[in-house]
Parts: sequence; structure tokens; C-alpha cells
Amino acid sequence: MSNAVDMILNLRPVLAVMVSLIASGMIMVCGSKVSPNVRESITMTACVLKAACVFSMVPAVVAGKVFDINIIQIADGINLHFRTDPLGMVFACVASGLWTVTSIYSIGYMRGHHEKNQVGYFAAFAMCLCGAVGICFAANLMTFFIFYEILTVATYPLVVHYRDNQGKKSGRKYLIYTLTSGQLFFAGIVYVYVLTGTTEFAAGGFLQGKISGGAALFLFLLMIAGGAVKAGVMPLHSWLPSAMVAPTPVSALLHAVAVVKAGAFCVIRIMAFTFGPELCKSCGASDIMAWVAAATILISSLIAIQKDNLKARLAFSTVGQLSYIVLGVSIMTPVALTGAIYHIVAHACMKITLFMCAGAIFVTTHKSEVSQMRGIGRRMPLTMTAFTVASLGIAGLPFLVGFVSKMNIMAGAYAAGKPLFAIVLIASALLSLTYLVPVAYMAFSRKSINPDFRDYNMTLKGEADWKMLAPLVITACVSVLLGVMPNFGVHLFDLAQMAAEAVFEGGMI
Repeated sequence: MSNAVDMILNLRPVLAVMVSLIASGMIMVCGSKVSPNVRESITMTACVLKAACVFSMVPAVVAGKVFDINIIQIADGINLHFRTDPLGMVFACVASGLWTVTSIYSIGYMRGHHEKNQVGYFAAFAMCLCGAVGICFAANLMTFFIFYEILTVATYPLVVHYRDNQGKKSGRKYLIYTLTSGQLFFAGIVYVYVLTGTTEFAAGGFLQGKISGGAALFLFLLMIAGGAVKAGVMPLHSWLPSAMVAPTPVSALLHAVAVVKAGAFCVIRIMAFTFGPELCKSCGASDIMAWVAAATILISSLIAIQKDNLKARLAFSTVGQLSYIVLGVSIMTPVALTGAIYHIVAHACMKITLFMCAGAIFVTTHKSEVSQMRGIGRRMPLTMTAFTVASLGIAGLPFLVGFVSKMNIMAGAYAAGKPLFAIVLIASALLSLTYLVPVAYMAFSRKSINPDFRDYNMTLKGEADWKMLAPLVITACVSVLLGVMPNFGVHLFDLAQMAAEAVFEGGMI
């Protein structure tokens, strides 16, 4: 009996991947033949089981245990292989934890807005999380690529959810960008396999001594395209604002939980676990990525200031914020890499709060433009308070989670003798205040109320339904808790440090 229990416990990485795959299949089979309550119950059960599988492994991984599961051999030296390491656990905790709150929010949003195509929506959402967690636990490049493409394909139905011309156009653009870059990534994986006979990740990289110079830089650019597109690094970012035609929970998924985080995670896996710090520096890859990331941070912030549509403003904010992660890993110091990894957590909590607030405002008031939101905070005080907290966190104010990650990246920049990158982050913080804080100021302004709201005096109910309100309040509170206590709950900051230290020690985790 105990052996059977131990076997099940050791299979938790596989169970965490499979549970949402099974849920997706069940939702599609049930279709519209069952009530929405049944479909939503399947979703929530899968969320809880996935989160339980992931979070239950954290204490063991923090203690140094590795869950290693070889599923099947695809070819000589290539296996479908799962392994838990601190880096993967950080992303897995973010993805599985936020899937739960996003699913609760989705139920409230889809019902409150009377959305169509809900069967396909919840099925595709579950498949996205199957892909995301598969990426987290992938032990090698080939396994990583398989789940990376699953995530790409599963996201497409969400982008084209409304089935209108604008949605179809955005969906085509999304596929062109992501599938093309994915094939370049695959070509790079084949090149790596030919060079080394393996694709297994190793902390500190495994290509050192196998390739160098211009050939190494060519291979790097070939592979990094796959991560840079999904991470929204300029000039490969334009699919991301276009995808904002999707429902707001999808935007939250794209920008906070799965897709763009998978891109940033891919950049870390390639630079720190495939090429390694020494090879990235010697071939010039780290300098190229650092400068591209710095430019992306500043340019996207300047564009965000000009956007009146709230979701578009948040989309360009995401483009810049994800490049914090790219910049952090490119600086190539343990402290900066720790900050980059922890920014996966920080940005996820803050940005999902902002998008959920935008969705709550839209469903409740049918307003989507910043210029229409004067006085809205007097009707939706909890929503706009959460928005304000997340906005200040994005700017990196102390006692909020964004401060923790950004200070580590800045400290790493100074340690590497690259203070200019720290100045870029300071400038970005000021720009973030410029494009986000005015939204909160207008919302709580007492000078005048948007005349449009007078038409809603008898019908506007104030706050959104609790299924939308509770998740955004929870994620706002988590943003504060992790800002004060970065290791609150599941030791995510410790896991980030463990991953970064292993990379620069050059040892396997």
C-alpha cells in the first residue's frame, strides 16, 4: 500500500500536467448537453487538483528533492521527460495558483457578459494550462517544445473567441508570429541535438565547449525567437496588443498566467540552462538581449501613455514588464537572475489584478476607455483600490511585490558594472506611474463625474458580481503580502535564489 502511495506521489508532475488535459476533454465531450454548473464544476475541480499537485511538491523541491519521470523515448537521446527544479516550480506555482482565481473570475465574467461559445472557451483554457505546466516541468528542449506548441494552438480559439472579422484577423496574426518563431526554435533544437546528442537542460548550460563565436550567436538567435515572440520583445510584439480583442479573462491568461510568461520562461531556459552564462557572454548574446530588452521597456512605456483604451494600455505595459525578465537574465549575475525569476511571480500577480479590474469595469459599466472612467471609483471602490495597488506595484513602490523583483534586477546591474540598465528601470518606473496612476486618480476624483454615469444612476449596481470581485481583491492582497514577505506561503523567493545560484555554480539542480 505504501509503495503504491509513494508511486502516485512521485508521479505528481505528470498528474499536474494531465489533470487539465482530462478536464478539457470532459468539457468538450459534455458540451452544451450539460448545464453550465456541471461544466464549471469540472473546471474548478481540475483547478484545485492541479494546484494541489503542484503546491504539495514545493517543500520537497525546496529541500533539494527532484521528481524525475521519463515517460517515453522518442529517439536516441531524446525522451518525453519531466523533472522538477526550482525554476520550473516558480512558474508552475504561478500558473496553477492563478488558474484557480482566473477560473472563478471567468465564470463571473462569462455569465455576467452573457458570452457565447463557453464550452470551447473553458476547454481551451484548460488546455492552455496543460501546456503551461508541461513547459514548467519539461526536462529537455524537445519536451519543452511539444508543450510550447500545445500552448500556442490551445490559445488560438481564445483569441478568436468572438468569431468576428477582427478576432479572426488577430488570430491569424497570432499564429503567424508564434508558429513561425516556433519552427525557428525547433530548427535550433535539431542543431543542438546534432552538436551534442542530447537536449537535456542543465543549470549553467550544456553547450559550452560545443560551439562558439558566430556559430553560437546564430544558433542563439535561431532559438531565442521562440521565446522573444511570446514574451513580446520588440519588434516581435505586435501580435500581443492585437490579441486584446479576446474576452478580458483571456487577456489575463495571455498577459499574466500562461503565454507571455511561457515566452519569458523560454528565454531563461535557453540563456541559463542551454547556453549558460559564459557562452552567452562570449558570443555576445547577453549584450544583444540586454539592449533589446532595455529599448523595449522604454518604448512600450511611451506607447502605453498614448493609449486611451484601458486594455491596450495594459497590453503595452505587459510588453515592457516582460522585458524586465529578459533584461534580468541577460545581465548575467546571480542577483539579477533571481530578480528576473521572481518577476514572473510579481508581474503575474499585479497584471492579472489590473486586467481583472478592467474586465469588472467593462461588465458592470460597459466602459473600456480611460477617458470614460472619471468618478468610477466612487461606485466601485474595491475594484479601483485593487487597481491602484497593482498600479503602484507595477511602478515598483516599496512594500509591493514589484519592488522585490525590480530591486534585485537593479542590484544585479550595479554588481555587473552596468548602471545604465538600473537607470532604465528607474525611468520605466516613472513612466509606469505616468500611464497607470492617472487612471486611479480619475477614478477617485471628486471634482466631476463622467456625465455618462448619470444614465446609470438607477441601474448601475456598483461593484461587479462577487465571482469577479473576489479574485481581483485576492490577487491585490497577494501583491502586498509578497511585497512585505517575499517567501510568504510557498517560498517562491527561495526557489528563485536556488535556481539562480545553481546556474552560476554550473551544477545540476
